[in-house]
Amino acid sequence: MFEHSIVFTNPKWLWLLLLLPLLWWFSYRSLAGLGKVRRILALTLRSVVLLLLILALAEAQYKRVSDRLTLIYVLDQSQSIPEDQRRLMIDYVNREVRQHRDASRGDRAGVIVFGRDAAIEHPPHEGDISLSQKIESQIQNDSTNLEGALRLAQASLPEDSAGRIVVICDGNENQGDAREQAGRLAAAGVGIDVLPIRYAARGEISVEKVALPSDVNRSQPFEMRVVLNNTADPRNSKSKPISGNLKIVRRTDDKEEVLQNEPVTVEPGKRVFTLREELDAPGSYTYDAIFTPQEKSQDALAQNNQATAFTFVRGHGQILFLENSESPNEFNFLIERLKSQNLEVQKRGTDRPILSLADLQPFDTVILGNVPREAFTDEQIDMLVQNTHQFGCGLIMLGGENSFGAGGWSHTELERAMPVDFQIKNAKVAPVGALSMVIDRSGSMSGDKLA
Repeated sequence: MFEHSIVFTNPKWLWLLLLLPLLWWFSYRSLAGLGKVRRILALTLRSVVLLLLILALAEAQYKRVSDRLTLIYVLDQSQSIPEDQRRLMIDYVNREVRQHRDASRGDRAGVIVFGRDAAIEHPPHEGDISLSQKIESQIQNDSTNLEGALRLAQASLPEDSAGRIVVICDGNENQGDAREQAGRLAAAGVGIDVLPIRYAARGEISVEKVALPSDVNRSQPFEMRVVLNNTADPRNSKSKPISGNLKIVRRTDDKEEVLQNEPVTVEPGKRVFTLREELDAPGSYTYDAIFTPQEKSQDALAQNNQATAFTFVRGHGQILFLENSESPNEFNFLIERLKSQNLEVQKRGTDRPILSLADLQPFDTVILGNVPREAFTDEQIDMLVQNTHQFGCGLIMLGGENSFGAGGWSHTELERAMPVDFQIKNAKVAPVGALSMVIDRSGSMSGDKLA
């Protein structure tokens, strides 16, 4: 199992061992007055001290060599690997460990699975591995981060054995840098073997985007374009078109309407579908394009089969007035004055949360009417700030006991978006004092002096 030996980093100092006989030769006579026993004991102690000094100069080290091996299998479980190939990986690991692990010298084997992140499915130990067909570790498999898996494998290797890593993947890394991590493993003396996964490329179609104007005028015709992309190589004679159903849905705050639900066929490459629209009512409109393949085997990933875009139809000036739900109707007079100026005002209490940026798009200005910071989440505050910075919407805060610094808005993202600070930085201090006057009434102060 283990080989034991003593090694020296600077063996040239071992020539000093020749001083030991000389030490005995010259010191034996000079210590004659000590008696025989005490003389031998003194010489022995001197020899031990000299020997330890020589071994220290030669940098003597105790070396224990182990022929035990720890093997870590790193399995790619990302979505780019077909399900049948994942099952073959597991069968391969179970068979290899059972047939080739040397139990006589205490070899160990372990398994790490990875996608976006990595997890230890089976820690290294001396027994056989029997993985089930369903991986138990919870990992995100929407990306491939081989570097993270190799880093975890290196950390899992015990120090009392040699280490080796077997990587089983398709090589489609889209996060991290596995090459750099492999260099660090090689420098640490850890070997890496790669078993590539080869499979026929599967069909893949995606809803690449929904293109439409960000805002349009009322009753103005416009075109919405849906771009579908069949990633198969058009130059390959084996590439086939993908058939399915394209559904286009238009959503508003209170209604959802299916504009199109028809079968389509997409040849290798991109295909653009156009839909002409005309909107009469002002407001925010969200469009969803959803593609459903006729055969699931023709589409590798279902996550990219939907895209969303939104547009805004402008009418009169739109104002979102947010008021404190605990004190409603506090600003009714102001709201009526705004409406008298031909502005459309939507009043909303703090008990009705802001759901998304799209929820703020219909409005030209957002007014915060004496609302406290605690009525909003950090995400909602970020939405208000982004709506002002990125989309040009106005943002007004009205004063009150729940506004500005008094309402807890200091040091928030909303304060940074405002042109004023919410705290008084330099307060003028008016000191409190008293004045005492002492009047001399002696004889020398009589007359005009006292007057």
